[in-house]
Amino acid sequence: MLLYALTILVSAFLLFQVEPIIAKMILPWFGGSAAVWTVCLLFFQLVLLAGYLYAHAIHRYLRAFVQTRLHLVLLAVSLAVLPVIPKAAWKPTGTEDPTLAILLLLALTVGLPYLLLSTTGPLVQAWFAHRFPGRTPYRLYALSNAGSMFALLSYPILFEPAFATKSQGIGWSVGYAGFVVLCGVTAWMSRAYVEKPSAETGAGGGAPSAAVQALWVALPAVASILLLAVTNHLSQDVAAIPFLWVLPLSLYLLTFIICFDRERWYWRPIFLRFAAVGLAGMAYALSKEPPVKVSVPLFSAGLFLCCMVCHGELVRLKPAARYLTKFYLMISVGGAVGGVFVGLLAPHLFDAVYELQIGIGACAIIVLAVLFWRTSWWPIGALAGAAFVGALVYQVHRADSDYRLMVRNFYGSIKVEDPDDPKDPDAVRKLVHGTINHGQQFLDPQKRDWPTTYYGPNSGVGLAIREAEEHGPDRVGVIGLGTGTIASYGRPGDYIRYYDINPLVIRLAKSEFTFLKDCKAKLDIALGDARLSLEREPSQQFDVLAVDAFSGDSIPVHLLTREAFELYFRQLRPGGVLAVHVSNKYLDLEPVVHRIASYLHKEDGTVDTEDDDSAGVFGSTWVLVSARHQFFQDPLIHAVAVKVKERPSLRMWTDDYSNLFQILK
Repeated sequence: MLLYALTILVSAFLLFQVEPIIAKMILPWFGGSAAVWTVCLLFFQLVLLAGYLYAHAIHRYLRAFVQTRLHLVLLAVSLAVLPVIPKAAWKPTGTEDPTLAILLLLALTVGLPYLLLSTTGPLVQAWFAHRFPGRTPYRLYALSNAGSMFALLSYPILFEPAFATKSQGIGWSVGYAGFVVLCGVTAWMSRAYVEKPSAETGAGGGAPSAAVQALWVALPAVASILLLAVTNHLSQDVAAIPFLWVLPLSLYLLTFIICFDRERWYWRPIFLRFAAVGLAGMAYALSKEPPVKVSVPLFSAGLFLCCMVCHGELVRLKPAARYLTKFYLMISVGGAVGGVFVGLLAPHLFDAVYELQIGIGACAIIVLAVLFWRTSWWPIGALAGAAFVGALVYQVHRADSDYRLMVRNFYGSIKVEDPDDPKDPDAVRKLVHGTINHGQQFLDPQKRDWPTTYYGPNSGVGLAIREAEEHGPDRVGVIGLGTGTIASYGRPGDYIRYYDINPLVIRLAKSEFTFLKDCKAKLDIALGDARLSLEREPSQQFDVLAVDAFSGDSIPVHLLTREAFELYFRQLRPGGVLAVHVSNKYLDLEPVVHRIASYLHKEDGTVDTEDDDSAGVFGSTWVLVSARHQFFQDPLIHAVAVKVKERPSLRMWTDDYSNLFQILK
């Protein structure tokens, strides 16, 4: 059994270790958005489905001799795609559909190795069941999920802090080559197994009914929807990197480990009731928007309890060993259904993010169905389920009615809000992404050209632009459009160039706000990831370049690396000023900027301002970086800019290395 267990354990570890590695490699190419991880998960679920389909097909239709040799050939062919490092030629131009581009890139980079790794669990378990009739193979599935969870937990703790991303990809490729040898030995030793097992294990030896097979799909589909929806919800306000993605996925896998290790670990009366509490807690939290220190544990606990019910009920329905590959195939179908719904359909079907409400409602229906089915209490259960789902629908309706406009695409849901009485002289219009205000404008014509929110006249970027104005017409570059507030600084003869990856933001800035329309300077907008756009352009000779593409407290790490700063200064004129917006609740980004500025032999200073409600200005923190010493001697700057505190232990961020653990507040 050791050989089979080791093969499954290694395959599961590699299967889930490559997910954060490859996602981190391609994040910079697609704007560092949390949606990149959702699409990556969708790809992995679809390939997992293909792998389980392959395992089921060759196990059912091919003889043992043919099975093992076919698998050996594919294992050998898969070595040709190593190492799993995306080629620079596959970088997007900024105009293509990000979802399709990511799926194609992943298929070409890691598709075949991932496919073969995904077949290992069901295929090796089937070989084991035939070679050792009478011994249950299902505990090997728990072992597989244990290997997967170790891969996810070890990545941010052991591998990400110690190794550059490219080294991670090369190391994984070496590990995969070792797996090919191990799996090849296992396949060769299984070539002569008995074609029919002499004993059956599982829930009876008969063929499962259509209703049971439907539950094989429905239960994992609900769990998959909740996994992706909770991950999306948590990723809106924290950095879109594997560090946070690991938590929901690890809890999801933990429920597989517990439920498939021993059936008695899932105690139905207890978990059903706790899951009901978890569902109610998540639904309540969606309406109240608690702080992160509350929402992260609350949604994590809710996800765990709901997945325990879904996977626990799934284990109660497991079939005899001869239906093992079909059972795993149907589980993967359910996972893929959830992934397709959240990753592909929802962004096109809905104008806001409703997947979590739908997942909560679907799980509530399943929990109540399990509780009350075939009992005299089922009408009460049906009524309770209808009331719960109705409450969710009402919650969604109320949320929708509070906004002037809602739109959605790959990068998330964006809302335009008029929270005040239009007759109020201080009434404003806001642009909201998730729960974060991305800019606002006074509706009063006398005030609508005021620079508001994070861009007030005394903010870091406001001071940098005002200092540049002293030397004549200035050229300003802005990474991140928002409402276009910085355009309010434009004067005749000035030039302002925006860079933004989201076409919906550009559309709303033009149609719902007037900063761009009223701008007196010449103004351009470049669509696409800012770094890719800047790489293709000749030097723009900006006087000021503002970096403000952060979605709330989510940071595109690729905009804060040494290579990014070198690119910024190629686009600045000699003596130009780089203004980096580093306001963040959870991450101390100032030392990151200072470390790179020191490496590039630039001076830097932090400008920290407070709220000014009368002017619609929010408190903000900007780090100003320049090679021009006189800039920091200007009275405007010298009076407010302070030195950034040194952190000698901080390793410089590069395109190949970044680590959030070092800068957590």
